[in-house]
Amino acid sequence: MQDDILKLAFEVSRITGEKIAVIDRIMMRTRMLSMNARLESTRAGDAGLGFGVVAREMGVVAEEVNALSAQLQSEIAANTARIEHAGRQMMQQFKGQRFADLARNVVEIIDRNLYERSCDVRWWATDSAVVGVLQQGTDEARAYACERLATILRSYTVYLDLWVADRNGRVVATGRGNKFPAAIGQDVSETEWFKSGMRTKNGDDFAVCDITRNSTLGNAQVATYSTAIRKGGSVDGEALGVLGIFFDWEPQARDIVEGVALTEAERGDTRVMLLNSQHQVIATSGKACSLNEVYPINVSAKQGYYQEGGRMVCYALTPGYETYEGLGWYGCIESRVATERGSADFVVRH
Repeated sequence: MQDDILKLAFEVSRITGEKIAVIDRIMMRTRMLSMNARLESTRAGDAGLGFGVVAREMGVVAEEVNALSAQLQSEIAANTARIEHAGRQMMQQFKGQRFADLARNVVEIIDRNLYERSCDVRWWATDSAVVGVLQQGTDEARAYACERLATILRSYTVYLDLWVADRNGRVVATGRGNKFPAAIGQDVSETEWFKSGMRTKNGDDFAVCDITRNSTLGNAQVATYSTAIRKGGSVDGEALGVLGIFFDWEPQARDIVEGVALTEAERGDTRVMLLNSQHQVIATSGKACSLNEVYPINVSAKQGYYQEGGRMVCYALTPGYETYEGLGWYGCIESRVATERGSADFVVRH
Protein backbone atom coordinates (compact mmCIF):
# COMPACT_ATOMS: atom_id res chain seq x y z
CA MET A 1 0.00 0.00 0.00
CA GLN A 2 2.72 2.48 1.00
CA ASP A 3 4.75 1.53 -2.05
CA ASP A 4 1.70 2.14 -4.27
CA ILE A 5 1.22 5.64 -2.83
CA LEU A 6 4.83 6.53 -3.54
CA LYS A 7 4.64 5.16 -7.09
CA LEU A 8 1.43 7.13 -7.66
CA ALA A 9 3.11 10.33 -6.48
CA PHE A 10 6.00 9.78 -8.90
CA GLU A 11 3.53 9.09 -11.74
CA VAL A 12 1.46 12.22 -11.00
CA SER A 13 4.64 14.28 -10.97
CA ARG A 14 5.78 12.80 -14.29
CA ILE A 15 2.43 13.28 -16.06
CA THR A 16 2.02 16.82 -14.73
CA GLY A 17 5.48 17.79 -15.91
CA GLU A 18 4.85 16.37 -19.37
CA LYS A 19 1.48 18.16 -19.81
CA ILE A 20 2.78 21.49 -18.54
CA ALA A 21 5.67 21.21 -21.01
CA VAL A 22 3.11 20.72 -23.82
CA ILE A 23 1.16 23.79 -22.63
CA ASP A 24 4.39 25.81 -22.59
CA ARG A 25 5.15 24.83 -26.17
CA ILE A 26 1.63 25.80 -27.30
CA MET A 27 1.88 29.15 -25.54
CA MET A 28 5.25 29.77 -27.16
CA ARG A 29 3.64 29.26 -30.55
CA THR A 30 0.72 31.51 -29.51
CA ARG A 31 3.12 34.31 -28.55
CA MET A 32 4.90 33.99 -31.88
CA LEU A 33 1.57 34.18 -33.71
CA SER A 34 0.63 37.24 -31.65
CA MET A 35 3.89 38.98 -32.49
CA ASN A 36 3.53 38.20 -36.19
CA ALA A 37 -0.08 39.36 -36.15
CA ARG A 38 0.89 42.69 -34.57
CA LEU A 39 3.56 43.21 -37.23
CA GLU A 40 1.07 42.51 -40.00
CA SER A 41 -1.55 44.83 -38.46
CA THR A 42 1.02 47.62 -38.33
CA ARG A 43 1.81 47.18 -42.03
CA ALA A 44 -1.91 47.27 -42.84
CA GLY A 45 -2.35 50.67 -41.21
CA ASP A 46 -5.88 51.72 -40.25
CA ALA A 47 -7.31 48.64 -41.89
CA GLY A 48 -5.41 46.45 -39.49
CA LEU A 49 -6.28 48.26 -36.22
CA GLY A 50 -8.95 45.77 -35.18
CA PHE A 51 -6.69 42.85 -36.00
CA GLY A 52 -3.94 44.46 -33.93
CA VAL A 53 -6.23 44.65 -30.88
CA VAL A 54 -6.96 40.92 -31.21
CA ALA A 55 -3.25 40.18 -31.61
CA ARG A 56 -2.39 42.10 -28.45
CA GLU A 57 -5.11 40.29 -26.49
CA MET A 58 -3.73 36.99 -27.76
CA GLY A 59 -0.33 37.99 -26.38
CA VAL A 60 -1.81 38.99 -23.02
CA VAL A 61 -3.70 35.69 -22.77
CA ALA A 62 -0.55 33.76 -23.69
CA GLU A 63 1.43 35.53 -20.96
CA GLU A 64 -1.31 34.87 -18.39
CA VAL A 65 -1.46 31.20 -19.33
CA ASN A 66 2.34 31.00 -19.11
CA ALA A 67 2.30 32.56 -15.66
CA LEU A 68 -0.48 30.22 -14.55
CA SER A 69 1.42 27.24 -15.97
CA ALA A 70 4.59 28.22 -14.11
CA GLN A 71 2.64 28.70 -10.86
CA LEU A 72 0.85 25.37 -11.32
CA GLN A 73 4.11 23.57 -11.99
CA SER A 74 5.71 25.09 -8.90
CA GLU A 75 2.79 24.24 -6.62
CA ILE A 76 2.37 20.72 -7.97
CA ALA A 77 6.12 20.09 -7.67
CA ALA A 78 6.09 21.25 -4.03
CA ASN A 79 3.06 19.14 -3.11
CA THR A 80 4.34 16.13 -5.03
CA ALA A 81 7.62 16.40 -3.12
CA ARG A 82 5.64 16.42 0.14
CA ILE A 83 3.68 13.35 -0.97
CA GLU A 84 6.91 11.60 -1.95
CA HIS A 85 8.48 12.45 1.42
CA ALA A 86 5.39 11.29 3.32
CA GLY A 87 5.31 8.11 1.24
CA ARG A 88 8.95 7.35 2.06
CA GLN A 89 8.29 8.01 5.74
CA MET A 90 5.28 5.68 5.69
CA MET A 91 7.33 2.99 3.97
CA GLN A 92 10.14 3.34 6.53
CA GLN A 93 7.71 3.22 9.45
CA PHE A 94 5.92 0.19 8.04
CA LYS A 95 9.24 -1.53 7.40
CA GLY A 96 10.59 -0.61 10.84
CA GLN A 97 7.52 -1.93 12.66
CA ARG A 98 7.42 -5.10 10.56
CA PHE A 99 11.14 -5.84 11.00
CA ALA A 100 10.97 -5.13 14.77
CA ASP A 101 8.14 -7.67 14.99
CA LEU A 102 10.22 -10.15 12.99
CA ALA A 103 13.17 -9.54 15.32
CA ARG A 104 10.92 -10.34 18.28
CA ASN A 105 9.73 -13.48 16.52
CA VAL A 106 13.34 -14.61 16.04
CA VAL A 107 14.23 -14.28 19.72
CA GLU A 108 10.90 -15.83 20.77
CA ILE A 109 11.64 -18.93 18.66
CA ILE A 110 15.05 -19.20 20.32
CA ASP A 111 13.51 -18.75 23.77
CA ARG A 112 11.00 -21.54 23.18
CA ASN A 113 13.73 -23.78 21.83
CA LEU A 114 16.01 -23.16 24.78
CA TYR A 115 13.15 -23.54 27.25
CA GLU A 116 12.92 -27.15 26.05
CA ARG A 117 16.63 -27.56 26.81
CA SER A 118 16.02 -26.44 30.40
CA CYS A 119 13.33 -29.11 30.68
CA ASP A 120 15.63 -31.75 29.21
CA VAL A 121 18.50 -31.18 31.64
CA ARG A 122 16.23 -31.29 34.72
CA TRP A 123 14.51 -34.44 33.52
CA TRP A 124 17.63 -36.37 32.54
CA ALA A 125 19.37 -35.49 35.82
CA THR A 126 16.80 -37.73 37.55
CA ASP A 127 17.39 -40.71 35.25
CA SER A 128 18.30 -43.79 37.30
CA ALA A 129 21.43 -44.47 35.21
CA VAL A 130 22.66 -40.87 35.64
CA VAL A 131 22.03 -40.90 39.40
CA GLY A 132 23.39 -44.44 39.74
CA VAL A 133 26.81 -43.73 38.24
CA LEU A 134 27.48 -41.15 40.98
CA GLN A 135 25.93 -43.14 43.83
CA GLN A 136 27.54 -46.46 42.94
CA GLY A 137 30.75 -45.42 41.18
CA THR A 138 31.31 -48.87 39.65
CA ASP A 139 32.53 -49.69 36.16
CA GLU A 140 29.18 -51.34 35.44
CA ALA A 141 27.32 -48.20 36.52
CA ARG A 142 29.57 -46.03 34.33
CA ALA A 143 29.04 -48.29 31.31
CA TYR A 144 25.28 -48.27 31.83
CA ALA A 145 25.21 -44.47 32.20
CA CYS A 146 27.20 -44.02 28.98
CA GLU A 147 24.85 -46.40 27.19
CA ARG A 148 21.82 -44.56 28.50
CA LEU A 149 23.20 -41.15 27.47
CA ALA A 150 23.99 -42.52 24.00
CA THR A 151 20.40 -43.74 23.69
CA ILE A 152 19.12 -40.27 24.56
CA LEU A 153 21.42 -38.66 21.98
CA ARG A 154 20.13 -40.92 19.21
CA SER A 155 16.70 -39.36 19.68
CA TYR A 156 17.77 -35.84 20.62
CA THR A 157 20.02 -34.97 17.71
CA VAL A 158 20.28 -31.27 18.59
CA TYR A 159 22.88 -32.11 21.26
CA LEU A 160 26.58 -32.66 20.69
CA ASP A 161 27.07 -34.57 23.94
CA LEU A 162 25.83 -35.12 27.50
CA TRP A 163 28.32 -35.25 30.37
CA VAL A 164 28.04 -36.47 33.95
CA ALA A 165 30.62 -34.96 36.32
CA ASP A 166 31.09 -35.97 39.95
CA ARG A 167 31.13 -33.41 42.78
CA ASN A 168 34.88 -32.87 42.23
CA GLY A 169 34.30 -31.90 38.60
CA ARG A 170 35.64 -35.06 36.97
CA VAL A 171 33.64 -36.28 33.96
CA VAL A 172 32.71 -39.93 34.61
CA ALA A 173 30.18 -40.62 31.83
CA THR A 174 29.37 -39.23 28.37
CA GLY A 175 27.06 -40.17 25.52
CA ARG A 176 29.55 -39.98 22.66
CA GLY A 177 32.76 -41.43 24.03
CA ASN A 178 33.76 -42.78 20.62
CA LYS A 179 33.45 -39.37 18.95
CA PHE A 180 34.78 -37.26 21.83
CA PRO A 181 37.08 -39.59 23.83
CA ALA A 182 38.91 -36.71 25.54
CA ALA A 183 35.81 -35.86 27.54
CA ILE A 184 36.02 -38.89 29.88
CA GLY A 185 38.16 -38.08 32.91
CA GLN A 186 38.36 -34.39 32.08
CA ASP A 187 38.46 -31.92 34.97
CA VAL A 188 35.64 -29.40 34.48
CA SER A 189 35.60 -28.09 38.05
CA GLU A 190 36.52 -24.55 36.94
CA THR A 191 34.01 -24.30 34.15
CA GLU A 192 31.04 -21.99 34.62
CA TRP A 193 28.49 -24.65 33.71
CA PHE A 194 29.78 -27.02 36.40
CA LYS A 195 30.03 -24.41 39.14
CA SER A 196 26.61 -22.99 38.30
CA GLY A 197 25.13 -26.48 38.19
CA MET A 198 26.46 -27.32 41.65
CA ARG A 199 24.92 -24.09 42.96
CA THR A 200 21.39 -24.93 41.78
CA LYS A 201 18.99 -24.84 44.71
CA ASN A 202 17.00 -27.98 43.97
CA GLY A 203 15.89 -30.31 41.20
CA ASP A 204 13.61 -27.65 39.71
CA ASP A 205 16.50 -25.24 39.23
CA PHE A 206 18.94 -25.13 36.31
CA ALA A 207 21.83 -23.05 34.98
CA VAL A 208 22.52 -21.86 31.46
CA CYS A 209 25.68 -20.32 30.02
CA ASP A 210 26.06 -17.93 27.12
CA ILE A 211 27.22 -19.26 23.75
CA THR A 212 30.86 -20.38 23.80
CA ARG A 213 33.15 -22.74 21.91
CA ASN A 214 33.96 -26.10 23.51
CA SER A 215 37.42 -27.33 22.53
CA THR A 216 36.68 -30.91 23.60
CA LEU A 217 33.66 -31.02 21.28
CA GLY A 218 35.57 -30.05 18.15
CA ASN A 219 35.59 -26.35 19.06
CA ALA A 220 31.88 -26.26 18.24
CA GLN A 221 29.62 -23.43 19.40
CA VAL A 222 27.46 -24.68 22.25
CA ALA A 223 24.70 -23.51 24.54
CA THR A 224 25.38 -25.36 27.80
CA TYR A 225 22.70 -26.23 30.34
CA SER A 226 23.41 -27.84 33.68
CA THR A 227 21.82 -28.86 36.94
CA ALA A 228 22.86 -30.84 40.00
CA ILE A 229 22.38 -34.61 40.00
CA ARG A 230 20.80 -35.33 43.38
CA LYS A 231 20.81 -38.35 45.62
CA GLY A 232 17.99 -40.72 44.77
CA GLY A 233 16.88 -38.37 42.00
CA SER A 234 14.98 -36.43 44.65
CA VAL A 235 14.15 -32.78 44.04
CA ASP A 236 15.73 -31.84 47.38
CA GLY A 237 18.39 -34.53 47.49
CA GLU A 238 22.08 -33.97 48.18
CA ALA A 239 24.06 -32.74 45.14
CA LEU A 240 26.27 -35.62 43.96
CA GLY A 241 27.57 -33.95 40.82
CA VAL A 242 26.38 -32.16 37.68
CA LEU A 243 24.76 -33.09 34.39
CA GLY A 244 25.92 -30.85 31.54
CA ILE A 245 24.13 -30.94 28.17
CA PHE A 246 25.68 -29.28 25.12
CA PHE A 247 23.21 -27.90 22.60
CA ASP A 248 24.64 -27.77 19.06
CA TRP A 249 24.10 -24.04 18.70
CA GLU A 250 25.39 -22.96 15.30
CA PRO A 251 23.24 -25.03 12.87
CA GLN A 252 20.07 -24.55 14.92
CA ALA A 253 20.55 -20.79 15.27
CA ARG A 254 21.50 -20.41 11.61
CA ASP A 255 18.27 -22.12 10.52
CA ILE A 256 16.28 -19.64 12.60
CA VAL A 257 17.95 -16.44 11.35
CA GLU A 258 17.95 -17.68 7.75
CA GLY A 259 14.29 -18.68 8.02
CA VAL A 260 12.89 -15.20 8.71
CA ALA A 261 10.02 -14.31 6.36
CA LEU A 262 11.69 -11.81 4.03
CA THR A 263 11.05 -11.18 0.36
CA GLU A 264 13.81 -11.99 -2.09
CA ALA A 265 14.41 -8.27 -2.62
CA GLU A 266 14.68 -7.69 1.15
CA ARG A 267 16.97 -10.67 1.70
CA GLY A 268 19.66 -9.16 -0.52
CA ASP A 269 20.21 -6.08 1.66
CA THR A 270 19.12 -7.37 5.08
CA ARG A 271 21.04 -9.01 7.92
CA VAL A 272 19.26 -10.97 10.64
CA MET A 273 21.13 -11.45 13.93
CA LEU A 274 20.90 -12.70 17.46
CA LEU A 275 22.84 -10.65 20.01
CA ASN A 276 23.65 -11.60 23.58
CA SER A 277 23.26 -9.18 26.50
CA GLN A 278 26.67 -7.65 25.67
CA HIS A 279 25.57 -7.17 22.04
CA GLN A 280 27.96 -9.84 20.82
CA VAL A 281 26.72 -11.41 17.59
CA ILE A 282 25.92 -15.05 18.40
CA ALA A 283 24.09 -15.84 15.14
CA THR A 284 23.86 -14.07 11.80
CA SER A 285 22.38 -14.64 8.39
CA GLY A 286 24.44 -14.65 5.24
CA LYS A 287 27.76 -15.78 6.72
CA ALA A 288 29.37 -17.90 9.40
CA CYS A 289 29.29 -16.47 12.92
CA SER A 290 32.72 -16.07 14.53
CA LEU A 291 31.46 -15.00 18.00
CA ASN A 292 34.05 -12.21 17.80
CA GLU A 293 31.82 -9.38 16.59
CA VAL A 294 30.13 -6.84 18.86
CA TYR A 295 27.30 -5.08 17.04
CA PRO A 296 26.97 -1.30 17.59
CA ILE A 297 23.28 -1.26 18.47
CA ASN A 298 21.57 1.73 20.10
CA VAL A 299 19.00 0.15 22.41
CA SER A 300 16.53 2.51 24.07
CA ALA A 301 13.53 0.24 24.71
CA LYS A 302 12.47 -3.40 24.78
CA GLN A 303 11.48 -3.18 21.12
CA GLY A 304 11.91 -0.52 18.47
CA TYR A 305 13.80 0.66 15.43
CA TYR A 306 15.94 3.57 14.35
CA GLN A 307 17.73 4.88 11.30
CA GLU A 308 21.33 6.02 11.13
CA GLY A 309 22.63 7.15 7.78
CA GLY A 310 21.97 4.43 5.26
CA ARG A 311 20.90 1.68 7.67
CA MET A 312 17.75 0.88 9.59
CA VAL A 313 18.19 -1.21 12.75
CA CYS A 314 15.17 -3.03 14.21
CA TYR A 315 15.42 -4.96 17.48
CA ALA A 316 13.49 -6.73 20.23
CA LEU A 317 14.55 -7.93 23.68
CA THR A 318 13.89 -11.51 24.69
CA PRO A 319 10.53 -11.80 26.48
CA GLY A 320 11.40 -15.21 27.92
CA TYR A 321 9.11 -18.22 27.78
CA GLU A 322 7.32 -20.06 30.59
CA THR A 323 9.90 -20.59 33.38
CA TYR A 324 12.81 -19.65 31.09
CA GLU A 325 13.55 -15.95 31.62
CA GLY A 326 16.10 -15.72 28.85
CA LEU A 327 19.59 -14.26 28.98
CA GLY A 328 18.92 -10.71 27.90
CA TRP A 329 19.37 -11.55 24.21
CA TYR A 330 18.08 -9.47 21.31
CA GLY A 331 16.70 -10.31 17.92
CA CYS A 332 18.12 -7.72 15.51
CA ILE A 333 17.52 -6.97 11.84
CA GLU A 334 19.67 -4.49 9.94
CA SER A 335 18.70 -3.30 6.46
CA ARG A 336 19.98 -0.74 4.01
CA VAL A 337 17.67 2.19 3.30
CA ALA A 338 17.76 5.01 0.77
CA THR A 339 18.22 8.40 2.39
CA GLU A 340 16.78 11.72 1.25
CA ARG A 341 18.83 14.88 1.22
CA GLY A 342 18.18 16.75 4.41
CA SER A 343 16.37 13.85 6.06
CA ALA A 344 17.08 13.32 9.75
CA ASP A 345 17.86 10.10 11.57
CA PHE A 346 15.03 8.92 13.77
CA VAL A 347 14.34 6.58 16.67
CA VAL A 348 11.05 4.81 17.46
CA ARG A 349 10.57 3.12 20.84
CA HIS A 350 7.89 0.63 21.80
